[in-house]
Amino acid sequence: MPRSGAEARRRLQQAALELYRERGFDRTTTAEIAARAGVNERTFFRHFPDKREVLFDGEADLRATLMDEVAEAPDGLRPLEVLLHAFRKAGRLLEENRAFSESRLEIIAATPTLRERELAKAASLTEAVTEALRQRGVADRLADLAAQTGWATFHHAAGAWIDDPAKSLDAHLLRAFDDLRDLSATVLT
Repeated sequence: MPRSGAEARRRLQQAALELYRERGFDRTTTAEIAARAGVNERTFFRHFPDKREVLFDGEADLRATLMDEVAEAPDGLRPLEVLLHAFRKAGRLLEENRAFSESRLEIIAATPTLRERELAKAASLTEAVTEALRQRGVADRLADLAAQTGWATFHHAAGAWIDDPAKSLDAHLLRAFDDLRDLSATVLT
């Protein structure tokens, strides 16, 4: 039996990932997750409101990191450079827990209801980043466009990192933002 709340939470997340991979998300119950983690179902619900949130647990930390890093980025940077700065810092959260991040993305990709949830969470994070850019003085329409473009670029880099673990997420982020700059400078003939 886990002795601390943090340990119980970690074990619940690990149990959920294992069961989702073995049985699929839709065929796994919260009772089964709790049993595998060695806790009761009430303990599960003390940590997570539903079985989807096991996979989206780090959203508050990611939001806080992004907001802080956008606010603390050096002066004189263009909006996309501010976002690259913020996403590089936030990316460390994913890199520190690669095994969870990788499994999480695979499970989400295989489950339509989770993909829908991921889109809603991404929209919420994009709104937060938009607001952080506005607070730096970026015009509304540009802040929204930069946040959406930046989030798509971050998501692209995270997918590349999962596909190519030989390079760090940071390296993939730098490449993706370089590609974005190249894309905006490319002339089609």
